[in-house]
Amino acid sequence: MGERVTVCEVGPRDGLQIARSIMPTAIKVQWIAALAAAGVREIEVGSFVPPRLVPQMADTAAVVRAATALPGLLVAALAPNLKGAQNAYAAGAHRISIPVSVSEGHSRANTNRAPFEQVAEVGRIVEWVRAQERPVSIEAACATAFGCSIDGAISTAAVVRVAEGLAATGADRVALADTVGYGNPAQIRAVVRAVRAAIGPKLSGLHLHDTMGLGLANVLAGLEEGVRAFDAALAGLGGCPFAPGASGNIATEDLVFMLESMGFSTGIDLAGLVAARDLLHAGVPNEPLRGQVARAGIPRTFRTAA
Repeated sequence: MGERVTVCEVGPRDGLQIARSIMPTAIKVQWIAALAAAGVREIEVGSFVPPRLVPQMADTAAVVRAATALPGLLVAALAPNLKGAQNAYAAGAHRISIPVSVSEGHSRANTNRAPFEQVAEVGRIVEWVRAQERPVSIEAACATAFGCSIDGAISTAAVVRVAEGLAATGADRVALADTVGYGNPAQIRAVVRAVRAAIGPKLSGLHLHDTMGLGLANVLAGLEEGVRAFDAALAGLGGCPFAPGASGNIATEDLVFMLESMGFSTGIDLAGLVAARDLLHAGVPNEPLRGQVARAGIPRTFRTAA
């Protein structure tokens, strides 16, 4: 009881990158501040990608600079290549997340590289970052680790090969991402076990989507395998613009409710999370907001694990 689980909020990046409208920067910064005030300690606030491809992320440098002023918040940003990583570093990001798809089709659609060409790019990023004065953590994520809407099924062996390659680059952390939400609990268990056997404690956590309604079931499978870090997006927003059919992340508020109800400690105030949905709606009023906790209300029986 009270064992800590880290929840990283990825709504400002993954949640907004396929939104039909662009959230004003001022509201985005206010939303991130509200999430931090609710106790979220890690937030992926944006991505350093070409604005012509993902216009929702054009203000990421400004958002990173604003977010790093919030006390106690770890500010992460996604960067698919060395140039993006250099921009993330210059803006002041504390952690740089790099996507490396296991799927050939998604890898080329997302980064215009084959999977192991992207692994090599991670190596270049690690080498460059380590030569800088300010320490920055590098997390590489095995995207499409549980299936791909372009290439179909992904073998566990293929995931292990990419994870081993990423660990060998010197990246601090290696995550597993269900980019399109095709994973199931048995698959989560099998892949987590295989990757942990290959790279040990460098396996950092899971990034799960709820496309097939199995997001929280997959969280439970990860918990049973000892995973203690999960990504989520407020109101279940999100999806990859380069993966056909990819839909929203697991909803942060639903994940926190489940974890705290089970006795895990997240340090996050559930009522504060639900209240932060108002700013999200104000910033992208035409986006559908999901999540069972907000729909049903916080039960009177709910108690935090702390």
